[in-house]
Amino acid sequence: MSTPSHATLPIRRLTPRDLAACADLSEDRGWPREEHKWGLLLAAGTGYGIDDPAGGLVTACVVTEYGPAGRPDLGAIGMVLVAERHARQGIGRRLMRHVVSEMGTTPLTLHATPYGRPLYEELGFKVTGRAEMVRGRFTPGAPGPAVLTRPATAEDLTAILRLDEEVFGTDRTHILTRLPAFADQLRVAEENGRIIGYTAAWPNMDDHVVGPLIARDTETAKALIASLAARTDRPLRTDIDVRHEDLLAWVKERGLASIACNSVMTYGLPELPGDWTRRYAPLTVAAA
Repeated sequence: MSTPSHATLPIRRLTPRDLAACADLSEDRGWPREEHKWGLLLAAGTGYGIDDPAGGLVTACVVTEYGPAGRPDLGAIGMVLVAERHARQGIGRRLMRHVVSEMGTTPLTLHATPYGRPLYEELGFKVTGRAEMVRGRFTPGAPGPAVLTRPATAEDLTAILRLDEEVFGTDRTHILTRLPAFADQLRVAEENGRIIGYTAAWPNMDDHVVGPLIARDTETAKALIASLAARTDRPLRTDIDVRHEDLLAWVKERGLASIACNSVMTYGLPELPGDWTRRYAPLTVAAA
């Protein structure tokens, strides 16, 4: 029996039941399995994939929508993967074209590696920024940041959502309300009883990923990172907007090193909405 052509294999919606197959696909491409992150993305977003007749997935990606249900303001594309045995056959291009078509007039964004960027440019995405991934064991310095931070409580959620929508530019309630269960730490920065920033640290393999990181200013961002680092024995990893030069220099002085630099790309809008001056790092580059 002949093997079906990739062009005829149907693209279908993925569900949380596909988590193991998605993790297998990550591992196939030399990525960590990242089952914890896949679980969040498949629950909060929409997965797309092609089944391999021989078992597993040929390709997969996830789109996380933000804004009103049914009328999203923004869609973030992430975890675009093609199995090694099917690479360089146009499958990723077919999947991306399908996703762009499915999203209609909704503006899109993604973080592109240098390897993936040419495909996205071919599809009409434009580079609008860059994010630098840093990782390492954080070494506290003296004096420490002066901004007050504390663990977030259930009563803080409304204020966090309000601040996040103002800074991010659209509503992320459906994913941020999952943070208390997803993250090992969720902390806020406070001044005169008012929340001026928040962040989380969530487990990813051996690291704690810092994100989202929303803060009034760089000193507040530093205080939030330092407060997370003081409460974990894992290395920290995060993706910082390169325009935040002072914060990048500071984390490198304290032990984190640059390991990658990815392009922030958009489709259907000239730049991301919101206030980049207070948006320091995403929840994950897979969900903007």
